[in-house]
Amino acid sequence: MSIIYFDCFSGISGDMIIGSLLDAGLPFVDLEHELSKLKLANFNIKHEFVIKKGIAATKFSVETDENHPHRSLGDIRKIIEESGLEEIVKESALKIFTRLAKAESRIHGVDPENIHFHEVGAVDAIIDIVGAVVGFHKMNISKVYASALNIGGGWTKCVHGTIPVPAPATLELLRGVPIYNSGVNMELVTPTGAAIITSLCEDFGYLPAITPKKIGYGAGTADLHIPNVLRVILGDTNNQEAKHNKHHNH
Repeated sequence: MSIIYFDCFSGISGDMIIGSLLDAGLPFVDLEHELSKLKLANFNIKHEFVIKKGIAATKFSVETDENHPHRSLGDIRKIIEESGLEEIVKESALKIFTRLAKAESRIHGVDPENIHFHEVGAVDAIIDIVGAVVGFHKMNISKVYASALNIGGGWTKCVHGTIPVPAPATLELLRGVPIYNSGVNMELVTPTGAAIITSLCEDFGYLPAITPKKIGYGAGTADLHIPNVLRVILGDTNNQEAKHNKHHNH
């Protein structure tokens, strides 16, 4: 069985997830082809190799000239449902956005349907979330695991002004997830990254028994005293466990 482990020693964000999957072998043309099925104008995706504290990594970015419109959950649902994406991809992407809307609604005291996504309603966030789901699907990943999340600290700026790290919606998404701050004074886990990983991850903690086949490093934007990369390990669960499960399932 194909599993993936996200080693989040420097946090996690949507673009870092996609960068790490590309670095681990997701063909960029496949990603581009699938994302073109979204009826979104004026966006361009690119990837480049960068070095972060001596580690070669893939940096994924979305270029858009859109000026952050405020989209509601309904608007995003429409964009996803009217796309030519496969049903399984649509379902997962909508699950992530719904989870995000619920977290935002608890913070702002507004009904999830009336939440207006600012940063996460923008084209780049939609691309990050749908792109991550496309990546998991294309790479035939059946289970997702992750380490405890290094969330960072300090303050970050958003539409509402200056807010503490982790941003309230991010923290809301991370209920029940092991988190820590290694002393980096910066937002390391973004709302998009938190929404994706908490929606799709089976379990957070130590690396499970895995035979690594592919390893990828997705670069973040910042330059820190630690490598600002997200590491992924793709592999198979060991056969004993697979045999045990097979036996168990019959």
